[in-house]
Amino acid sequence: MAEEYTIQLSRIIKDLQLEALYLPRSADDIFIKSREVNRPGVELNGYYDYFDALRINVLGMSETAMLDGFDEEKKRNTIKKFFSMKPAAVIFARDIAAEDIVIESAQENGVPLLSSSNTTSNVIASLVSLLNVELAPRITRHGVLVEVYGEGILLVGDSGVGKSETAIEIIKRGHRLIADDAVEIRRVSDKSLVGQAPENIRHFIELRGIGIINARRIFGMGAVKLSEKIDMVINLELWDSSKVYDRMGIDNEYTEILGLKVPLMTIPVKPGRNLAVIIEVAAMNNRQKKMGFNAAHELLASLGMDVSAMAPVDIKKDINI
Repeated sequence: MAEEYTIQLSRIIKDLQLEALYLPRSADDIFIKSREVNRPGVELNGYYDYFDALRINVLGMSETAMLDGFDEEKKRNTIKKFFSMKPAAVIFARDIAAEDIVIESAQENGVPLLSSSNTTSNVIASLVSLLNVELAPRITRHGVLVEVYGEGILLVGDSGVGKSETAIEIIKRGHRLIADDAVEIRRVSDKSLVGQAPENIRHFIELRGIGIINARRIFGMGAVKLSEKIDMVINLELWDSSKVYDRMGIDNEYTEILGLKVPLMTIPVKPGRNLAVIIEVAAMNNRQKKMGFNAAHELLASLGMDVSAMAPVDIKKDINI
């Protein structure tokens, strides 16, 4: 069974700058579980077959204008019925004043009632963005996450292969550290993975022979970042002379994290290789590929070979992260 995540209503109130009109208890003790947000137009017209009480409901000018179009008795009954379904919370956008019957119904059913000065669309967009991050499926994996030329690179590999040492060199070259040793990865959408460090070890790096250092204090605020989208995974492994490593880059290797495909590259490690520079080049090359340029195809075309007959093959590789 998938683990269920929650977010405190107080966090939502703070981040969206909401005003609390009524709270049945402290906002710190009210937890939101659903990433979905609802505008209750059909519900206010009496259709509740698919109503999800775990969702936050947002009412704007359309919903309130529709209620105002009802006669007084129907309006009261509609509002009472809606709050009797006990939605997780109700937000009025555009500073729309909550009528007495709304506040009474919220109090009777213990439904948090909030207000925002923002437009309905902006409230929903901000709310969905926050919930998608805070309630996203997540895993924590051993590795190092760095940002190189705007690309989020997750470095993985066996313990002692040199991930943290490589991260230090990458930081020294002007790039940024997100997480060392443990990376918390969240699937924030059907296309995006975002990684960050657990709060208690954020900005710390372990270097064998030196110990624990704080990258933010040593290298400055410009050397760290709180979170970053994961654009590719680089697997560092000790050089194996019997193994054939990719020398062209025609095929597309990938791994799956939380059900999403992430480009994968395996870089062999041996004395004398400047891993930081290699990772910089890998980041820039990955960005070029996303823009539709493949250097291997250009080389083959310049040699007079039929590139169209060499369609890239997607190769899935499972790595131990």
